[in-house]
Amino acid sequence: MLKDFKPVLSILLRFIIIYLVLLFCYQFYLNSFKESGLDPFSRIIAEQVSWIQNALHYPTQLYNDVSKEQVWFYVKKVYVTRMVEGCNAISVMILFISFVFAFYKGLKTFIFAFIGLFLLYIMNILRIVGLNIVVSDFKQYERIAHDFLFPAIIYGTVVVLWLIWIKFFALKNENS
Repeated sequence: MLKDFKPVLSILLRFIIIYLVLLFCYQFYLNSFKESGLDPFSRIIAEQVSWIQNALHYPTQLYNDVSKEQVWFYVKKVYVTRMVEGCNAISVMILFISFVFAFYKGLKTFIFAFIGLFLLYIMNILRIVGLNIVVSDFKQYERIAHDFLFPAIIYGTVVVLWLIWIKFFALKNENS
C-alpha cells in the first residue's frame, strides 16, 4: 500500500528538505547582519523602489532606522511606509523554489526557477512601489492594499508560476 504513495511522499519529502535547508541558510544570512540594521538585499530593494518612485515623480528618500532593522520611505515629504526584512519576498521565493525543485526535471528546472525568481523579484518591487503610492495618495486604502491586495498579487504570481511549472514542465509526458 505504501508503494502507491511513494511518488507523492518522495515529492513531499524533497519539498520539505529543500524548504528547510533554504530557510536555514536565509536565517543564517539574516543573523549575520543583525547588528547593522536591515539586511543588504532588503536595502537594495528599498533603493530600487526609491529610484522607480522618483522616476514616477513621487519624490522619495530613504531613512535608515538601524536599531529597528527597517528603512522608512519618505515620499512627498511624509513618512508613508517602512521596509522590513519581510518585505523583500525572500520567504516567498524560498517557497517557490522548494516547490519547483520538488518536481525536479533537470536543466529546465534551473531555467524555470531563474525566470520565476526574476519575475517574483520584479513583481515585489512593483508591489512595494504600488503600496507606497496608495499610502501616499489614498491613505484610506492603506490597510486593504497592504493586508489583501498586494499580498494577493505576490502570492497569486507564485501560484500562477507553480501551475505553469506543473502543467507545462513537471507533469508533461516526455514521450509526446
